[in-house]
Amino acid sequence: MTLDDLAATIAARAAANPESSWTAKLLAKGPEKCAEKFGEEAVEAIIEAVKGDRAALTGEAADVLFHLLVMLQSRGVTLSDVMAELARRQGQSGLAEKAARSKD
Repeated sequence: MTLDDLAATIAARAAANPESSWTAKLLAKGPEKCAEKFGEEAVEAIIEAVKGDRAALTGEAADVLFHLLVMLQSRGVTLSDVMAELARRQGQSGLAEKAARSKD
């Protein structure tokens, strides 16, 4: 499964009955809840990275990616929007990109 596949599945499930789909249930709770769940999963991934448990980190990273895509869906941001932003930044130093953002 690719991230594009996962994003498409999440988009399709957004219209599902919240009683039959975890994704629909989470999205029905609103963007704030989606962001909160993403944050929880990110912290869990950080904990596993610090512990050094490769298998646990792999599982938590999958959860982070899933919940990131759900959070984006909740605000109408597509994976292609994010990929376009990454493409825009490609070839630019991370330091230069960060400096350019801080001027806004």
